[in-house]
Amino acid sequence: MAQITSKELSGLSDLLSMEQNLIAKYKQFAADAGDNALTAKYDQLACRHQRHYDELVSNLK
Repeated sequence: MAQITSKELSGLSDLLSMEQNLIAKYKQFAADAGDNALTAKYDQLACRHQRHYDELVSNLK
């Protein structure tokens, strides 16, 4: 695997942080939503961002 620069690593760190924030927000939105359709949509979005996060982490290994 090719070495990544410190700037690239910083960018990846920022992406991981953003994904974690989005996961937390969508999970909270799902918990606060009074509508089952909204809850399902927020859960779906949280799962999507969890997959993004997991994919970024797996690419760093």
